[in-house]
Amino acid sequence: MDAVKGSDGQNTKRPNKQAERSRRTREKIVAAARDLFVAQGYGVTSLQEVADRAGVAVQTVYFVFRNKRALFKDVVDTSIAGDAEPVATMDRDWFRAACAEPTAAAQLRAHVRGVCEILGRVAPIMQVIAAASATDPEIAAQWPAAPDPRYTVQLAVAESLLSKPDARADVDTAHAADLLYGLLSPELYLILVRDRGWSPDAWERWACAALTAQLCTDYE
Repeated sequence: MDAVKGSDGQNTKRPNKQAERSRRTREKIVAAARDLFVAQGYGVTSLQEVADRAGVAVQTVYFVFRNKRALFKDVVDTSIAGDAEPVATMDRDWFRAACAEPTAAAQLRAHVRGVCEILGRVAPIMQVIAAASATDPEIAAQWPAAPDPRYTVQLAVAESLLSKPDARADVDTAHAADLLYGLLSPELYLILVRDRGWSPDAWERWACAALTAQLCTDYE
């Protein structure tokens, strides 16, 4: 952002045109790569194909991402987050708003809704991630197996949820985190939505009802 003088004599900010162009170029490359990785797989997709689809020079792709592995990680991370902002899940507005709900049942509804949106973006590339990780150890190394970031998120949810007045007193944090981790897993989402033909809305309603029955006292 560039500083300029406003009508009141104060410094104000105006968009940096170069930074905005760079952001849009990055987004185009990531979107093109995602489409190609999903359509034909990681291994056979070349950076030249990505560049052609994005409408940029292949040198631009190399300049922004250095190599295909780095581009693939950005595709996955962007799919999880929903944008390119370097903000962790637990620092995102939707997550904090869910944790701030006054009851466990309300927190579950908001949390499951947010997770459903993430899984809708991530599900199409799950098989691509598995195949790429199996053939390229350096791909797998970009996401360390431990500690599992998804479990870390669900553990934080469990801790918040069990502090609410309608949370079941006979459920401990570890068990609640396990239930959240398992029922909200991308693997189970894919089984029901992709393989069994459930709509994302149907999955969301089912997951919310199942977790509410297990974790809340006022479930009927």
